[in-house]
Amino acid sequence: MTAPDATQDGGLYAARQKIYPREISGRFQRLRVIAVWVLLGIYYVLPWIRWGERQAVLFDLPARKFHVFALTLWPQDFYFLTWLLVIAALLLFFFTALAGRLFCGYACPQTVWTEAFLWMERLFEGSRSQQMKLARAPWSMEKLLRKGGKQFAWIAFALWTGFTFVGYFTPIAELASKIAGFSTGPWETFWVLFYGGATYVNAGFMREQVCKYMCPYARFQSAMFDHDTLIITYDDRRGEPRGARKKGTDHKAKGLGDCVDCTMCVQVCPTGIDIRQGLQYECIACAACIDACDEVMDKVGYPRGLIRYDTQSGLEGQRKRVLRPRTLVYATLLAVLVAGFAVTLSGRNVVGIDVIRDRNALFRERPDETIENVYNVKILNKDGHAHEFRVTGSGIPGLVVDYAGPTVWVGPGAVQSVPVRVRIPEDALEGGADIELAIEATDAPELTATGQARFIAPTD
Repeated sequence: MTAPDATQDGGLYAARQKIYPREISGRFQRLRVIAVWVLLGIYYVLPWIRWGERQAVLFDLPARKFHVFALTLWPQDFYFLTWLLVIAALLLFFFTALAGRLFCGYACPQTVWTEAFLWMERLFEGSRSQQMKLARAPWSMEKLLRKGGKQFAWIAFALWTGFTFVGYFTPIAELASKIAGFSTGPWETFWVLFYGGATYVNAGFMREQVCKYMCPYARFQSAMFDHDTLIITYDDRRGEPRGARKKGTDHKAKGLGDCVDCTMCVQVCPTGIDIRQGLQYECIACAACIDACDEVMDKVGYPRGLIRYDTQSGLEGQRKRVLRPRTLVYATLLAVLVAGFAVTLSGRNVVGIDVIRDRNALFRERPDETIENVYNVKILNKDGHAHEFRVTGSGIPGLVVDYAGPTVWVGPGAVQSVPVRVRIPEDALEGGADIELAIEATDAPELTATGQARFIAPTD
């Protein structure tokens, strides 16, 4: 069902009419169902997986630690996130140039959660025709129970979604106990309700409106399409002129194409478009119309593929080119970025040092004829195991580093602050000079890091 023409009543905008997509089965629908189950399963199950004594995936903002299974990232590793976002953007460009809006049809969160809400709607209100009949019927106890049951299921599912979202930032078991004891903090409560409310509104009510009017991807996708992009298309040369006919009738003799004008492709479309009118920006490439049309073609005894994945070149009888400059450039950039990311991540230094001068005094003149500067050295251990570190210094002849103990113990994923005193002979320096403080793990000599600091000495 589509909205009526806005010009009929002289208005600028047409009032939205709710779309009731018909349930369909087929090979592409099975792929979408698998994608929904896999993606929702990952989202809802992942926070409950344990990794040692902690949650496997946890973005601990107060501690500034981002745990992803055995990997712990720190704010200093923020460039990895930027790197991942660039890779994700290129992946989107690559698949769009190759096969259109595959992401929208199979993996977009709006599509995934809308499918889940549609399943619940069908569970309580029935098929498409039953839903439309129920919507037109006057209010009764049956209608109240069906509508109320659907709303209860939607709200419960949306709140569980918001709870799971916050569970990626607050340990989910701890969050569950807080909710059970009505002791959640204000921010946790806000984000559970906010994300749950957004899920409820977007997937339950706005649905295709998000794809049509809110998502920017629908607007700039055409800039990434070319004649060799795989899109969902209707073969009008084969299908036109469309028209109804009896089964077994020689439609060619009557001057009809293969399209029987059953409108099944429109009825199953989640955005309510008619694919027979050509490619439209509202199309999310879910392929529901392909499954519906193939089913009709099987019933009337015509070949499948009246609506199919094809390229503009293929429709025009030209050679299809999957490998072309655009896709090759995207593929090459992706390969380089992914390889670089893997090498950099595997070879990243898991220890770090931060040197901060003591601001209470520039320097101290000691009785043993040495000049002393004091620093606060922060040792960062990003490894999954504890290490003992030795602190050394260089840069000025006769430099001596003094701190409590021969080594400093730093736990896994921890930061340890160490007061360090650096001394040099009185005659070794006048004014100031740069020095270098270094740390080295005694049990793993390859784990080293250096930090720069300024040493201040008196001037004559």
